[in-house]
Amino acid sequence: MHTRTTRRAATLIASAALTGLLLAGCSAGAADAPTAGDADGTASGTRSVEHARGTAEVPTDPQRVVVLEPVELDTAVALGVTPVGAAVASNVAGVPEYLGVEGVEPVGTVPEPDLEAIAALKPDLILGTESRHSKLYEQLGAIAPTVFMASQADPWQENVLLIGEALGQQDEAQELLTGFNDRCEEIKTELGVDGKTANLIRPRDETTLSLYGPTSFAGGALECAGLTIPEQEWEDGLQADLSPENILDAKADYVFVTTADVDDASTVPAAITQNAAEFPSVTLVDTSYWVSGVGPKGGALVLDDIERFLETQR
Repeated sequence: MHTRTTRRAATLIASAALTGLLLAGCSAGAADAPTAGDADGTASGTRSVEHARGTAEVPTDPQRVVVLEPVELDTAVALGVTPVGAAVASNVAGVPEYLGVEGVEPVGTVPEPDLEAIAALKPDLILGTESRHSKLYEQLGAIAPTVFMASQADPWQENVLLIGEALGQQDEAQELLTGFNDRCEEIKTELGVDGKTANLIRPRDETTLSLYGPTSFAGGALECAGLTIPEQEWEDGLQADLSPENILDAKADYVFVTTADVDDASTVPAAITQNAAEFPSVTLVDTSYWVSGVGPKGGALVLDDIERFLETQR
């Protein structure tokens, strides 16, 4: 009880401080504001971006970006923008190594961003998600212009385009997606896998295994490359959870299993190894970009893995 009260008090203090910062910023901004606006009535140096919470006026060329979703972090880096801060999957994991960037400050976790840490970075643009961060929108907007995707479950390529628009690089974002889709077609054509099925399995804990569906990031990549994911009762097309006792429901010609260490065969779930005859092809793949690394950079690495695997099947 004491911890909860202290945390509530800290939140109220932080909110008051943020409000003060906003008012001070408005006061200073009024003195420095340009005397004329753009033709559309917005202040010089800003653009209007429509997003899940309406319309935001964002900097034409944002310099200090904070992102609250993996797809926002991946896409920003792919577009040559290194965010000053990012919410991470866990405080232990930090910013994914596959991105190859330094200097990105963790600002809490994806489900629970740290408002004080975000404010301390003095961002000029914040990217978040309505489905996860809806209750924080007003507070985030008091820190900096904020753009929200509707949901992390939306088709990832649509989210990449919104992120590109918010960063002033929508054409470049489209080029990245075109490159991804063109490469899928090359893999499909050159390594013909017509009729072959594939499943991606993510071990959650000892009692739960998750399969990823056609509309998920990784599942979509498998189908984009010409493989077919067997039918399941998907939640929004994204995933289906199985118990180890039902592992045979995950059978496919090719099975990929996510892990933190692709060289550690012991990370293959026991339910699979105990039914090895039913799973003739099992390949470990890196969780950090197959599941957590949604975006153009993660997508390129997923296609690398798929292409390497399929070449071994020729």
